[in-house]
Amino acid sequence: MSFRFNFFMDENEAGDAGRSKQTASQGESQAETARKEKFCRKAAKEHDIPEDLDKILANKAVEAVSGLRYVKLSVVEMEGDDEEGIVSQSVSSHSDLIPGVYEGGLKIWECTFDLIDYISEAEIELTDKAVLDLGCGAGLLGITALKGKAGKVHFQDYNSTVIDKITLPNVAANCGNDDRKTSKPPSKRLKKAEPLPDMLTKCRFFSGEWSEVLQLLLSSSKPFPKYDIILSSETTYNPDYYSALHDTLAQLLEKHGRVYLASKAHYFGVGGGIYLFEKFAEERNVFRTSIVKVIDKGLQRCIMEMAFKHSS
Repeated sequence: MSFRFNFFMDENEAGDAGRSKQTASQGESQAETARKEKFCRKAAKEHDIPEDLDKILANKAVEAVSGLRYVKLSVVEMEGDDEEGIVSQSVSSHSDLIPGVYEGGLKIWECTFDLIDYISEAEIELTDKAVLDLGCGAGLLGITALKGKAGKVHFQDYNSTVIDKITLPNVAANCGNDDRKTSKPPSKRLKKAEPLPDMLTKCRFFSGEWSEVLQLLLSSSKPFPKYDIILSSETTYNPDYYSALHDTLAQLLEKHGRVYLASKAHYFGVGGGIYLFEKFAEERNVFRTSIVKVIDKGLQRCIMEMAFKHSS
C-alpha cells in the first residue's frame, strides 16, 4: 500500500465564504467569489444503490488489505469519466487535496487503518448500532462496521465521484459472494440480477459538503437515525472546515453516542490537526474529548473519542 501526502493550500482554490470575501476585497471578481463559495458548499445528494452487484463492480479490479476488499485506483483513473473531473485534476496536479474541489477521498489514508485497529483493540460494540462513516473515502471504516454486524451504516464523502467509483464498489465487493476473486473484474456474461445482500440493504450513501448533507438528512422525508457511532478519519486537516464538522457531529450523534476520530497531530501546508480540532471542540463546550491512542511512528497520529458532556 502506497500513500501520497502532498497536502497544500492554494489561495485561489481554498476557503470558506469569509475567506472568499476577503479575497474579493483584494480585487477578485464577485463571480469568482460566488464560484468558490459554490465549491465549498457543494450540494448534497443521496446515491441510489444499483440492484445488480456486478453492475456496481463492472470493470473494477479488486485488491485485498487487512481482510477488506477495495477497488484498484489505477482502474478508476483509467476510466476518466467522472463528471466532477476530480480524477484528472488529482493526477495532473500530483495532489490528493484541492480544497473546495477534491477532498482526498480517492486515496486510503493511514489513519483509517489506525482506527480499524483501534475498533478491534478497544472491542467497540457495533452490533445493531447505527453508524456513520463521515468523510468515508474508500468506506473501509463503514465496511468494518458492517462486518461487525451494525444495524445501519451510512457513508458520506464530499465528492460524488468518490461515492460512485470507490465507496459503493468497495461496499459491494465486501458484501457480495465471498467466492468473488480479487484482482479480476467480474464476468460480463448476462445473468439475472440477484437480490441485494442483507449487508448492503443496511446502507445509504451521501455526497456533498457536511453542512449540506446535514440539511438533506434533517429535511428528508425518509427517516434516519441519530447515529450511535460516528467514525471519521483524516477530517481535521483544514481549520476552515471545523465549524461544519463540529456542527454535523453535534446534530447527528445520538444522545449517548460516541465519535471516534483518527487524525494526524498536524497537517503541514494546510494547518489543521487533531489537537487544534480538540481545542476548537473544547471552546464550543458541547463535547468532552479524550485522546485514547497515540501512534508515534513517523508523524504523530492519534485516535480521539468524543461524547456529549451531558452523557454518562
